[in-house]
Amino acid sequence: MFRFNLRKRFNAAAIALLALTAGSAQAEDDWSHVLDEARGQTVYFYAWGGSDAVNRYLRWADGELRSRHGVKLQHVKVSDIAEAVHRLRTDKDAGREQGGAMDLLWINGENFHALKRHQLLEPELLSAVPNHTHLLTDKLPLLSDFGVPVDGLEVPWGMGQFNLIAREKTFPQKEITPQQLLQYAQDHPGRLSYPKPPDFIGTTFLKSLLQALTDNDERLYQPATDKAAADLLPELWGYLDQLHPLLWEKGKTFPQSSAQQLQWLADGQLHVAFSFNPQEMAAKVKAGRLPASVTQHYFSQGAITNSHYLAVPRNASHKAAAKVAINFLISEPAQQRKADTDHWGDPAVVELPGEPALLPTAPELHASWQGLLEDQWLARYQ
Repeated sequence: MFRFNLRKRFNAAAIALLALTAGSAQAEDDWSHVLDEARGQTVYFYAWGGSDAVNRYLRWADGELRSRHGVKLQHVKVSDIAEAVHRLRTDKDAGREQGGAMDLLWINGENFHALKRHQLLEPELLSAVPNHTHLLTDKLPLLSDFGVPVDGLEVPWGMGQFNLIAREKTFPQKEITPQQLLQYAQDHPGRLSYPKPPDFIGTTFLKSLLQALTDNDERLYQPATDKAAADLLPELWGYLDQLHPLLWEKGKTFPQSSAQQLQWLADGQLHVAFSFNPQEMAAKVKAGRLPASVTQHYFSQGAITNSHYLAVPRNASHKAAAKVAINFLISEPAQQRKADTDHWGDPAVVELPGEPALLPTAPELHASWQGLLEDQWLARYQ
């Protein structure tokens, strides 16, 4: 009986190994077909174009993809990826289910939610690219995007964390509170500001304040309701009503972007700027665009942390090439260069030697709070 059971177990293990080997061989064969189909194709990559570092990185990636796989990466620069989301919805309404102009998108948050809700993304994308097995899904919050499961519709590309970059001796510690920021504004009127919402970093500043002022109320991480907004938002508006008269131009006008705010910090016009890249300060100091004396800070509840992603529209014209591009962009060489502050300085989503530790983290709010905050801020302050 013992020998019979042992033989059965051996046979079962052998069958499982054969199935795994066959599955692996099939996956390799499938990927070989994707590579063959992709060769000679152009991937039209709709992505934010407001950063010189990002733009240079994507030009480098284009060269690598051409030499490695015969695939061209064409960066289509947009100021807000919501423009691409609107176009995809228009395509669907017009019945354009194939031959779309967009092959690859850089998205997250409410834009992903809208595309998922309207079924406008290529399904099972995550498992379709071989390098997905190297993603740090066990260590980083990569499979939920602003409170909504990714469900294989997008592939993690990088990490973001909200942080403050300040002139030397602006704040005594790395952690700060809204009350400390308000006190600094009172002591140094006209030397603080923030990017005008709906700029993403300006809105994230509002979310960070809301977290701190409401003691991380659990309703911030659930779909926003009228009751939750009525209970929580007065805390934020009351704080901003005190802060705005102390800001640059007395809060009547605001920087149009984080890049502009950082430039004003470099010029000495402002004492603080905001970033959503925890390595941006080091990169800009190294490049000589900020003085070496600047310091990095985060709100005491932690730095709002989220991932940004790559996705393929369901009606994309060059899906094979888009998958090849994604597979390269999450490869170790591409992630290593992206994380290098000499190039981009965007934290990696795969294991890299010597990767800097992230700041203490705070969760991202549910995406439904984003539009609500922006709409009410604009109605109240503009």
